Amino acid sequence: MGEEQPLFTVANHHMVTTAEPPNVTDDEPNQYRGYFENASGDQSIFLYDRITSEGTLFVGDAGWKRFTVVNGNVEGLVLRPGELAWLRSCWQAATSSSS
Repeated sequence: MGEEQPLFTVANHHMVTTAEPPNVTDDEPNQYRGYFENASGDQSIFLYDRITSEGTLFVGDAGWKRFTVVNGNVEGLVLRPGELAWLRSCWQAATSSSS
């Protein structure tokens, strides 16, 4: 099969702050990963742990702060309609049963 190659690589488009952007890999097999970037370059990363049923959102415009996601809604952050639609789609994909 050969050496594994990355499928997707993206750089941080936000100013460097005190918080480091998350380093997301596929090392955790029970984790759903989603990436969003709007036309202005604003970036967000959604992670869902299928073992603990916990959702996390990192937002570049918010200094890559970690936000908790519950039932497809983020606590402590107002999202634009497109961002919210993306997050809810990720939540549905991450939490739906494959059977």
